Amino acid sequence: MKTRTSKTLGAAVGIAAIVASLPLAITANADDPTPTPTTTPVAPIPDPQGSGCDAFKTELPNWKGFNSQPVGTVLASIPDISTFNSLISGQANPAVNIIDVINNGPYVVFAPTNDAFAAMGPGQLDALKADPAALYKLDYYHVFLGLLGPDDVKGQRPTQQGAEIKVTGTGGDIKVNDTAKVVCGGIQASNARIYIIDTVLDPAQGPEPITPSGTSSTSTTTTTTSTTLSSAAPPPPPAPAG
Repeated sequence: MKTRTSKTLGAAVGIAAIVASLPLAITANADDPTPTPTTTPVAPIPDPQGSGCDAFKTELPNWKGFNSQPVGTVLASIPDISTFNSLISGQANPAVNIIDVINNGPYVVFAPTNDAFAAMGPGQLDALKADPAALYKLDYYHVFLGLLGPDDVKGQRPTQQGAEIKVTGTGGDIKVNDTAKVVCGGIQASNARIYIIDTVLDPAQGPEPITPSGTSSTSTTTTTTSTTLSSAAPPPPPAPAG
């Protein structure tokens, strides 16, 4: 009799414990103040544009990862512009290295292909490598302040070298100074937009500067803007003596 009563009481206690726990579990879930995690949408990285972009994306299938890297790292990662990278990074001439400057963007960088440098006149590239002042001038002429994609990069503005540059066209049909064609443009680095071009730009063959024709407020604004852009980056270091 004592055994049967003990078993009955034990079963009753067990059932009561289960029943008592149910409302608590439901209440806890219903009143749980923990917010539901939400996912912040990430803007897609736009495809670069130009006739050579298919080849670019095939050669560098992880190109979207450039978006989180500084421009100096990205330029060094593109095999087709290795000559240009050597000219701006101190590899061609240890006295000329602008990587620290352009890594403090935002900048638009026009990077000539290796074929573009190979097409230069005999001895021109070697002469550039041996002349720090001329090399600085060339390097900075391929860079201007901004963070502009293929549909917005058009216009005429001063480069970091000081002389002006003119960009025409949009999307996959862009020219620079009416001579260089963009092979693949709008490649995103974290602090720059890169445009691979098929011709080396010559500061001496750039467009005539945009000169204000009067004293209107528009002209004054243009002058102020140009001055601000051209002076925003530090000037090229002087060439070594001798």
